[in-house]
Amino acid sequence: MKNSKFKAMCLPLAFVLAMNTTAPATAANGVGSLSVGSSVLSVCLVVGSTIAFGTYSSTQVDQTGNITVICTFGTSYNVGLDAGSGTGATTAVRKLTGLGGGQLNYALYRNAARTSLWGSSIGTDTLAATATGLLQNITVYGRIAGGQAPAADTYTDTVTVTLTY
Repeated sequence: MKNSKFKAMCLPLAFVLAMNTTAPATAANGVGSLSVGSSVLSVCLVVGSTIAFGTYSSTQVDQTGNITVICTFGTSYNVGLDAGSGTGATTAVRKLTGLGGGQLNYALYRNAARTSLWGSSIGTDTLAATATGLLQNITVYGRIAGGQAPAADTYTDTVTVTLTY
């Protein structure tokens, strides 16, 4: 009898264990997609500096200044310089104007030999470059030719830098 009670108790226990022991759940998954995108605009910034010629005493004076450009990587651009604000100025002969109205001629160049005038006609007398994405310093070479006889004064000019991209 003891044996049959044991069997009677074991059968329900075996059934309960069998019912509670379930097979591991299989993982379900689905597949979808996520669209990701961006646009990068060509953007540029340009900053000019000062060309300080110092004192002029009828002998040639050479000096340099810088134009700093930063553009989006790979952007092609041109840097042009206008004739300046002096009355009668051209890109070949710019005019520093004194406080008393006198003028002192000078020129701006794209190269250290001072043989390539810097103007504002793209493809003719501007400087073409491609952006690195970092600051790019461009040297402006200036010259006041010798042999001029201006009155004693302080002479200045403002040249507009145009960045075309």
